[in-house]
Order: sequence, then C-alpha cells, then structure tokens
Amino acid sequence: MTGPLPLTALQPFSVLGLPIHLGQDYSQWLVNRVNQRQGCHVVTLNAEMTMQAEQSDRLAQIIQAAELIIPDGAGIVLYLKLYGKQVQRQPGIELAEGLLHEFGRGDLGSVFFYGGQPGVAEQAAQVWQHRYPQISFAGTQHGFLPPEAQAEFDHQLQTLQPALILVGLGVPRQEFWIAEHRHLCPHAVWAGVGGSFDIWAGTKDRAPEFFRNNHLEWLYRLYQEPWRWRRMVALPQFAWRSLLYRLKLRGGVV
Repeated sequence: MTGPLPLTALQPFSVLGLPIHLGQDYSQWLVNRVNQRQGCHVVTLNAEMTMQAEQSDRLAQIIQAAELIIPDGAGIVLYLKLYGKQVQRQPGIELAEGLLHEFGRGDLGSVFFYGGQPGVAEQAAQVWQHRYPQISFAGTQHGFLPPEAQAEFDHQLQTLQPALILVGLGVPRQEFWIAEHRHLCPHAVWAGVGGSFDIWAGTKDRAPEFFRNNHLEWLYRLYQEPWRWRRMVALPQFAWRSLLYRLKLRGGVV
C-alpha cells in the first residue's frame, strides 16, 4: 500500500488533450529544479490559452513540451472537478511571488524581468528589491525592443545566465518567446507572468479578494479593460468544449 505523494510530487493529468500537472507545492518543486540546475518552462494554463492552443499547433506543441503546467484559470479548476480532481487554483502571479520570496533569501541565483511597457519591469524589480534586499536582479528589459536590438539583448541574457526569468508579454507571445530563447539560459526557470509586472509596479490593480475567491477575476479584468470582451468569448467556448469532451469520453468515442 502506497502512502500519500510527497508535497513536491506532480501528478500528470489532461485538459482537453493538453497536459497539466497537479501538485501541492509548485514553488518548492521549482526550487529543487534550480538547485539541480535543471531548466524548466512553466506554463500557467487557463481556458483562454486552452482555446488558443486548439487553433495554434505551435502553441499546443509548446505547452506539450513544457516541464510544468499549472492550473491557473477558474475554468481549468472547474474542468478538473468534473473528473474528481479537487485542486486549488494556482494563479501565475502567486506562483511567481512564491518563487521571488524563495529567491529573496539570496542563495538561489539571480532574477531577470522581461516584458511590459518601458519602465514597468524596472519599477516592479525595485519593489521586490525593497521587499527583499538580498534578492539579486541580473537586470530588467521592457517588451518593446526594436528588431535591431534583439541580438544584443540575447547576448546580454546569455552572458548573465539568471536562474529565474519572468516574462510578461501576454499569451501566447510570452510562450512563443520563451520557447525560442530558452536555449540561451538552459539551466534557468522560465515562466510567463502576463501582466504581473504592472500589478507589482502599481500601474494596475489586481482583482479584489472577493472576485479571486469566487472565480470572477476574469470579470474584474473585463471591467478594467473592456476591450478584452472579444477574448472572453473563449470562456463559454471552453465550457462547451469541456462538456462535449466529457460526453465523448463517457461514450468511448475518444
């Protein structure tokens, strides 16, 4: 008879054919990767990304190849509940904050922020540096580099070899960029963090706790950015696809 899985163990599962890893302590799992100098791409899977992957073979392949895929969105958590998996939503921003807390002890290596509007990543890094004076920042770079400056930046990143690289370019751009550049720092943990730099820098607010606890963070984001309504169409699409997929499984079709 086997006992419970260790806190850092991961249980593989599937969401509409995409992999996901269920665990209790993703931060410690990643810290172990850093200590063992094992590179890792972290994907924070939500309903919108899942629907995008159905339309983009490239994105689907990147998700399939990632070493860690966590349940970021409320839709993913509800999907997993359909299969008896009682998991907590793990927002990417919270996982990143947990990692930065660990790096704040000063013995895991350096951190790099890439993405966001000019000045935002730098301001976010200053906030974390103030919070954890021992954290080592290799540098920051906004996400609007002209093509002619990209080669120099790539060389800089390869020279610095940070242990943690957080990329805030939005989905799916950040996933594409990480897949194309991870070879520059093969021992680093790379994670897409969307708009986290803006929240840390104070240029945007995160949804209040009520919205987060009741799976309504998407509604608050829509209130902040009404232009996102077209992207929110992915939520009912995901719900419908999840229902069809469940029915097919029960019927033995797939």
